[in-house]
Amino acid sequence: MRLIDTHTHIYLPEFDADRDLVIKRALESGVTNLLMPNIDTGSVNIMLEVENRYPGICLPMIGLHPTSVKEDFISQIEKFENLAASHKFCAIGEIGIDLYWDQSNLKDQITALRRQVAFAAGAGLPVVIHSRNSFPEVFKALEEFAGSGLKGVFHAFTGSVNDAEKAIGIGFKLGIGGIVTFKNSGLDKVVKHAGVKNIVLETDSPYLAPVPFRGKRNESSYLCLINDRVSEILAMSKEETASVTYSNSVQLFGL
Repeated sequence: MRLIDTHTHIYLPEFDADRDLVIKRALESGVTNLLMPNIDTGSVNIMLEVENRYPGICLPMIGLHPTSVKEDFISQIEKFENLAASHKFCAIGEIGIDLYWDQSNLKDQITALRRQVAFAAGAGLPVVIHSRNSFPEVFKALEEFAGSGLKGVFHAFTGSVNDAEKAIGIGFKLGIGGIVTFKNSGLDKVVKHAGVKNIVLETDSPYLAPVPFRGKRNESSYLCLINDRVSEILAMSKEETASVTYSNSVQLFGL
């Protein structure tokens, strides 16, 4: 059984003490690839160091996280665009709009998102969308790219069935992580409605650990627990859901 963790911050300080061991556990559990979303210019170098240590296994993205959109966001994005011209990235991400922490810079977040999506569309790369408390705003920002062939994933999806239909309708996958194991999360209804063909699996480690590790540090080996829950919801075997979500991830990210 093979799995791909489509979203892990394995390069963060939370893993400095045992990163090699965490990656070893992931590989032993059947996780063949760990896809790493970028946050800002401060996270790029350590992310690329992890890629160099685990070539072909830990694969980087490039992008500016919406909570990192500050006064210098244009210059940061320009640096990423220049870097993408000389280095291979599997996606533009993690990008999007976050209205949970701060709503005062919504205009700049929208500008940052649209510019990075435009770059991704031009480069033929998928996008990894962060959409916390912001589905209407994200969908509106993506409207102008209809027909461009843009594809991607709504990371850590927690929207409604209606939001899921909209995302799938514009060619996106749903990123399903540890929240699907939480009691009363409502994601069981979303997963059942969307079907296995429209989802990819992720951990968002070190965050959002699945039950029974909820509240503790998450890691990529726990992806098996997420796959287990998805298989239960869809009344499929673990091998079937692993196989389809693996193929979805390979196709989406060009692996």
